[in-house]
Amino acid sequence: MSGAKGGGGKGGARGDLVTDITASLVVFLVALPLCIGVAVASGVPAELGIISGVIGGLVVGAVKGSTLQVSGPAAGLAALVAETVAEVGVAMLGVIVLFAGILQIVLGLVRLGRMFQAISVAVVQGMLAGIGVPLMFSQAYPMADAKAPGTPIENMAGIPGLLAGVLTDPQAMIATLLGVATVVLSFVWKKVPGPAGKIPAALVAVGIGMVVAALPGVDVKTLQVGNLLDSVRVPGAGQFAGLADGTIITAILTFTVIASAESLFTAAAVDRMHSGPRTRYNTELIAQGAGNTVAGLLGALPITAVVARSSANVQAGAKTRLSRTLHGLWLLAFALLLPQVLALIPISVLAGVLVHSGWKLFGPAEFPKMWRQDRGEFAVMTLTMLVIVATALLEGVLFGLAAGIVLAALRMSQTVVRQHVEQDTAKVVMAGNATFLRLPKVIDALEAAAASGKPRIRLDLTGVTHLDHACRNQVEEFTAQQRGLGLRVELLMPGEAKPAGSTTPASEAPATAPLPRRPVPTTQEETAEPSLWPTRQEETAEPSPWPTADAEWFYLDTRPLPEEQSRSPLVG
Repeated sequence: MSGAKGGGGKGGARGDLVTDITASLVVFLVALPLCIGVAVASGVPAELGIISGVIGGLVVGAVKGSTLQVSGPAAGLAALVAETVAEVGVAMLGVIVLFAGILQIVLGLVRLGRMFQAISVAVVQGMLAGIGVPLMFSQAYPMADAKAPGTPIENMAGIPGLLAGVLTDPQAMIATLLGVATVVLSFVWKKVPGPAGKIPAALVAVGIGMVVAALPGVDVKTLQVGNLLDSVRVPGAGQFAGLADGTIITAILTFTVIASAESLFTAAAVDRMHSGPRTRYNTELIAQGAGNTVAGLLGALPITAVVARSSANVQAGAKTRLSRTLHGLWLLAFALLLPQVLALIPISVLAGVLVHSGWKLFGPAEFPKMWRQDRGEFAVMTLTMLVIVATALLEGVLFGLAAGIVLAALRMSQTVVRQHVEQDTAKVVMAGNATFLRLPKVIDALEAAAASGKPRIRLDLTGVTHLDHACRNQVEEFTAQQRGLGLRVELLMPGEAKPAGSTTPASEAPATAPLPRRPVPTTQEETAEPSLWPTRQEETAEPSPWPTADAEWFYLDTRPLPEEQSRSPLVG
């Protein structure tokens, strides 16, 4: 008992403090090469990646949105940032990130943080895969100290030429081997036994790369690092004037949606890794917005929550927000005090780190898993990925969302249509949700009933739970058309208390009209179907011999009744 008390007192708090400081150092070692690598992959100076990493720790990490989630520049946005920078320039990046951050804050304040959780998992996984595939192919070129051609399709098509060039250039071969070694280390390093296996694989690869790059005769490209403070680009009046450009507005909306979704999806994933306090989604969205607002004011890269750094934080045993906040402080101190060390890091090693990140985003194991679980969702996931690769991130995500909505609508529109012929009657029975998506199926059934050549048609829609306007119009038009041809059409519509098509209001019925009597079957076919005539009162303890307003049997016939049955308004 005393031990339990001690664990929850000063000793426990001191232990948590030590653990959090240790975890922050681990996160710092993981974040350093990733921040630099993402900046290089985004086509901006490496210092901007470090600035965003510092903001992700000191600004986002200090807010009570999530306890253990770590934020910073993300590989998932590298392709989008590179495309944006190529189109509008680095100077406009700050304005885009600034207003994306402001929009995130607004979304959090109006409590729309959980809205992003309503997005289909298939769309999310397709989005991640669509980010990962172009990232891998684009970073294959820096791995060989070459420049990527441009679009994802061009990058894929240029791989054979890249390999041919590597085989004829010894220095490119060395750079490629360093990149490949980095990728291999990233996959196998966790299996190394003992304390060495706990060292981040990216850090080990960077150390090996720095040693190889320093060897005589080795001339691979290394990181070009300038002064951290000189890299700050505060947006000016000229950049804010660019907000009148539709391209800039589109970029702001794209960054807002993608960064918010990635951060909140990561939060859900990180919450599953630990048993501590859960993420406050709206507060975390405000925190991400605050981080991006500051990053935009400094002209740095956009910030999102990132899985690699967050999982490293959890695995290192972090307990509080202190670990994710301190890692930003270590990044700042390293960049200010030891910038010359960064200049020794080979570009190909950082590219290898990002190729591994792209593979994890791609998640090839998720495709067969999704195929086994749900083939419709598999199609949405695959199409989302392909459209992103072929076009751009925003277009792919919008396409995926549309595909997911269509899939959900199709599944909600489960209409059962049964048709058969009994003696002189062609019957069509419908149940479920009849929407315009199932209209072709409904039309086929109606046309088959009309083509049967029978003098009577019975349309039973009482089992339909939802009948939309398109299907209702089709059924009513078919009924009117067939009655005009002289056929007897019995139409039972869902939720109606009187025969469909009746135009005589109850208030206008003759006061002396006789009470309706239970219809007497006149044909053998009707005698064989007592189920057509049940009422809800028959299920009570004292059944009534008369149908009530909520009776479930009725149909309308336009032909005159025989004289002996003319007293009843119902057809027997």
